[in-house]
Amino acid sequence: MRKSLSLSILTLITAIGLTGCASSTPVSQPAQTEAKVEQSAAVQEREKVRMASWSKPIAEQSNLYLAEEKGWFEEAGLEFEYIPGAGGGDAVKNIVAGNADIAFANVEAVLLAAEKGEKLKIIYNIYPENVFNLVSLKESNIASIEDLKGKNVGVYSLSSGTYQNLKVLLSSAGMTENDVTIIEAGVLNFGPLMNKQVDATAATDTGLYDAKQKGLGDVNVMEVKEVLNTPSDVFVVTEKTFNEKKEMLIKFLQVYRDSVKYTMEHPEEAAKVAVQAAIDGKDEARNLEIIKIRNAVSMNEEMKEKGLGWLNADILKEVEETYVNMGLLKGPVHIENMLTNEWVEQLK
Repeated sequence: MRKSLSLSILTLITAIGLTGCASSTPVSQPAQTEAKVEQSAAVQEREKVRMASWSKPIAEQSNLYLAEEKGWFEEAGLEFEYIPGAGGGDAVKNIVAGNADIAFANVEAVLLAAEKGEKLKIIYNIYPENVFNLVSLKESNIASIEDLKGKNVGVYSLSSGTYQNLKVLLSSAGMTENDVTIIEAGVLNFGPLMNKQVDATAATDTGLYDAKQKGLGDVNVMEVKEVLNTPSDVFVVTEKTFNEKKEMLIKFLQVYRDSVKYTMEHPEEAAKVAVQAAIDGKDEARNLEIIKIRNAVSMNEEMKEKGLGWLNADILKEVEETYVNMGLLKGPVHIENMLTNEWVEQLK
């Protein structure tokens, strides 16, 4: 599915060679050798960009696979590598360790890493709306956060946004994680809920969609955005990478934004690509619905004016202040100094 630049050029060289054989002026051996040298140089000039994600390649990130399929990274002089993780904390750890250049991670993971002294830069707002929620079966009679006291609650992992956003909900009701039993249930965490191994589960909008298709039944849903509308995911880099790889990162952001725009206009095409690229992408119809859900939260009113990826400093400062007040952060990390719209403003 993912076409390589070398394969495309080799095909072109072969075609030229065949045309030359059929014409009165054959392609000479020196010309073929020169073409091979140019091909090798083109491949060597591509710069690898390593993106650490909070997950394995899944359908909701289909714009990335579409960009690979269409060769947009190659056209930008980039070689794209997807590095999987199990939560935004993993993604941030990968850039801190030097295993990746850019992290696709939730804001909470960035704040917690900054508290530990990591020097980070937030450079792009992937999903400006909070997509996290808390779901319980109606028969469990969990109608409020307070009803969770003493209950078992599932999360993806302790390094995921589901865990951090659950704590936001608990705090809004004057509770902490000590008031519940938290169970790491993995990305497919609705299984334990449906099997009644947990009383409620912290998840995302796409996770809830999947569960409903699998017979989840009647549920109560509490959306975290009603308490705190934290941007769900951002692109973040270390200050070192920010200073040393500006050109490469801007190229990456341009390809990413172009692919999001294209996917918004052609979701069916992205759904087809996900069949081969995403670990959960075998069902094309399901891919399409997941992509539509993600498209809906990739743009807000402010971005319509200022462009995809725009970061709202006021909202992010509110998130930080909330975390400090909740005790999830020991003190301010000054997120306003960590974010920049400088590169978003340069994108076409």
